[in-house]
Formats: sequence, C-alpha cells, structure tokens
Amino acid sequence: MDETTEFSKSTLNAAIFAGCMIAFLGFGFSATFGVFLRPMSAELGWGREVFSLSVAIQALAWGITQPFAGMAADRYGTARVLAFGAICAALGFYLRGSVMIPQVFVFSGVIVGMGTGACSFPVVIAALSKVVTARQRSFVMGLGTAAASLGMFAAAPATSAMIDYFGWQQTIILISLSFLAILPFLIFVSRVSMPTASSQGVGAFGSAIKTAFQDRSYLCLFFGFFVCGFHVAFIGTHLPAYIADLGLPILVGGWSLALIGLFNIAGSLLAGWSGQNHSKKNMLAGIYLSRAIVIVVFILTPASPTTIYVFSAVMGLLWLSTVPFTMGLVAQTQGLTYLSTLAGLVFFSHQVGSFTGAWLGGRIFDIYQSYTPMWWAAVVFGILAAIIHMPIQESQKPKFA
Repeated sequence: MDETTEFSKSTLNAAIFAGCMIAFLGFGFSATFGVFLRPMSAELGWGREVFSLSVAIQALAWGITQPFAGMAADRYGTARVLAFGAICAALGFYLRGSVMIPQVFVFSGVIVGMGTGACSFPVVIAALSKVVTARQRSFVMGLGTAAASLGMFAAAPATSAMIDYFGWQQTIILISLSFLAILPFLIFVSRVSMPTASSQGVGAFGSAIKTAFQDRSYLCLFFGFFVCGFHVAFIGTHLPAYIADLGLPILVGGWSLALIGLFNIAGSLLAGWSGQNHSKKNMLAGIYLSRAIVIVVFILTPASPTTIYVFSAVMGLLWLSTVPFTMGLVAQTQGLTYLSTLAGLVFFSHQVGSFTGAWLGGRIFDIYQSYTPMWWAAVVFGILAAIIHMPIQESQKPKFA
C-alpha cells in the first residue's frame, strides 16, 4: 500500500498522534528501569545479577513475543495486540513492586517482556508505516521512535524524583498504572490498523519467514540489530549504577538516561528524514562505528558530571536512530504484507542482544567488580556491526507486495 486515499487526513493524523502517545507511554519507564538497580539491590541485599537477570529476561521475552505480536497484527490488526500488551505490562510491573521475592522478581521479567513486546513502539510504527506513502514511511518511523525517546527523557528524571519522594516500591506500582493509559488511544489506531495478511494461513507466514532468511540483506539486518540491543540494554541498565560507583550523585545517573532520551528525539527525527534522502545501510554502518568511537573516548576520559552528560547526549543521538533505517530496510527489501512479522523477528535479534547486554553486565560486575570488560565488548560489537551492514542490497525488488 503506497497511497493513503483509504483514510482521511484527519483520521490518519489522529492515528499517528495516538501511535506516538502509545510509544511514549509504552517505552519510557521500561527503558529507564535501570535507575532502580542500585536502591533495590542495596535495600533487599540482592546481588546485581538478580536485578540484571530480570531485566535481561524481560528483554528476551520482549524479543520472543515481538514476532508473534507482529503476526497477530498482520492477521488481526494492531489494536488488539496493543491492548493485550498494555494490560500484561501493567500486571508485570505490579508484581515487581508488590512481591519482594527474588524468584518472583526475576519471573516478572517474563510478564513485563511479553507486555512491552506487544505494546512497544515497533508494533506501532510497523502499523503506521503501512498506511503512508513509501516516501513518508521513514519519517513516520522516525516520528514514532522519537516519541518513544521522549518517553525515556520524561521517565528517567520522573522516576528518580518519585523514588526520592515515594520510595522505589510505590514508584513501581505507579509505573504499572501508567501502562493502562495506553488503552484509550487504541480507539484511533484501530481505525487505520487494518490486517494486511488476514487471508493468509500459518503456512504462508512460514514461507515468508523462510524466504526472508534466505535473503542476505535481511540476514545482515537481523544479526546487526543484535548489536543495537546489546548497546542500549547494557548502557540503559548499568549506566546509572556505573555512575554511582564512581562516587557521583545518583541524580546524575537519572539525568544521564534522560539526556539519552532527549537527544534521541533529535537523532530519531534526523534518522527519519535522512532515510528519505540517503543510503540507509551507509547510515546504519556509520551509526554503529560512531557508537564504538564514542564509547572508547568515554571510558578513556576521566569521569565527571560534564563528561557523563556529553557522553549521554552524543550516545542519545545514536541511540534508537538505527530503528527507522532498519525497519525501513525491512520494508524496502521484503515488502509490506508481512512487515510486522518480519520486523518483529529482527527485533527478536535486538532483544537477544538486550538480554546479553543486561544480564552479562551484571554477571561481569559481580565477578570483577568492574564494568570495563563490558565497555570494551561494546566497542568490538560496534565495529563488527558497521561491517555487517555493508553487503545489504538496497535496490533489490521487495520479496512481498
């Protein structure tokens, strides 16, 4: 679908606004949950691996859920999938704040991950990208990603302030309620989120997946996005604790995540615009290489609030700017019919990377009492990702209409 004549401009604009609000609400608090690591671990006497494992399982459950959520959205429409996700995420966060048993806390990552996988911004932007023109697609993806980033910017300092005022336990309960605010916006999304594969059976989805994984360009996107997940989960989960370990105020850690979210708004919008005018694969390779360089400079520079804020701002520009390019290339090379499904599989790779980055960060710290090996691993992965994206063939004909 390359034209928008099926929907009025007002209906489409309302759906885009609602989609952005869903991305804002669904991503912010889940992406900044790392601010709870130090206060929870200290008060409850847990090692950091307990917290990290829950966040890592959340990321993995998100990744496993994402392709199934995509299939459901392609076949039945997006609104139902988003509603399930919002309710599930609310329940998972409620468990995190009400049952203080390590095993339950770790298991809550499964429920939160299923919820965020079904109501996350990738599901939203995939739905909206189907109802705009091919030229507008990259920008709409960037707009949805920017809205998610705005949620991260707002959530990080808000969470830190609520922890100071209410305590971490009550703050988690409040976060659980915020996911229910997604539900009213689904009315507007449901008006445009029409199924694109409603007549297709399970076999057709399997054939589409098999065809995609026989395409080198899709494989490059699949494996390259693992690195994005590794970077954002490790930094998002462990940066506040790393900063506190350096002897700096906890609030610096909260604002570091907020700055990542703030500058990611600009990075996502810039990526959405650039995807309409420049080579997406070259832009992706440049982003990953830039991340590696920025991390090297950060870990070799003496730490201070200024250097941390500069690092956060620059990393924010590169944070989720990979999403419009990656999703745009999936649509460009594979087509729109199974876009939610195939985009969901690419996000599965992203979340496997997130699981690795979040959990391994805690594991490495508990063993060495240092995050240094993880920072250097992030550098190596960034260089590898830049190389992986170069063979992508942007000019190939889409596999599915």
